[in-house]
Amino acid sequence: MNFKDLGLSDKTIKAIDELGIKEPTTVQADVIPSILEGKDVFTIAPQGCGKTMSYVLPLLDIISNKKAQNILIVTPNSNNSVTVSDQLAIFNRYHIEDENASDEDISSEANVIIGSPDLLLDVIESGRANISSTNILVVDDINLIKKNKQLDNLEKILEMLPAEKQNIVYTNRRSKETQSVLEKILKAPEEIKVDKNKEQEAQKSACPDADKQIIKNNHSRQIFSIQDEEALKIIKKTNAFDGRVPKFILIKGILAEDNNSK
Repeated sequence: MNFKDLGLSDKTIKAIDELGIKEPTTVQADVIPSILEGKDVFTIAPQGCGKTMSYVLPLLDIISNKKAQNILIVTPNSNNSVTVSDQLAIFNRYHIEDENASDEDISSEANVIIGSPDLLLDVIESGRANISSTNILVVDDINLIKKNKQLDNLEKILEMLPAEKQNIVYTNRRSKETQSVLEKILKAPEEIKVDKNKEQEAQKSACPDADKQIIKNNHSRQIFSIQDEEALKIIKKTNAFDGRVPKFILIKGILAEDNNSK
């Protein structure tokens, strides 16, 4: 199976090919079509099997096709948020070039907000972000969010979200403590499980050099001049993202790291 078989666009596949990724991992092959079809998805998968790409890739196509205007991605911590932002920026490369050539009003483009529950609450409660019109919610990884003692904050965020939206939730294993929260998020989800015994196989087929290539290409990737200065102030204030100051490019639907900010 290849990425084209999963229903991804030529623009997204071109970016995948440039990183030398030959075929999808098990979780990517199972999850990507379901996300593109607009289904609620609950995925149980071990770390290191390529699950971030399993939602980043279809979300980029959804954004490009204007099927969703507001996306919220909740991560366990700032390191995970940086990983997601890096992948969004890299795989969005050819979508960016198309948008730059367009005369469309940028106010019609998608908003993507990424962060851990505590940071998101700070941003939302201070009035610097509005998540009431969220079309797609991604929670990655709910069990790790529990381990970081952030379930209460996640529940507060859930109360601010609309009932009608697509919900995509990942966990590295089932947990009794997260079950009640899952029931609040998901509605008749498609459940996908990656067998732990296949973890090594999944890791090998995920192109282990892809992350290195992403880091290598950081210096040359294209970054929009449109930035959310308020978001930058918040990140500096909270010293989030391990001292790396990302530029939140919300109205264009991506996050991009400023390599000059340390």
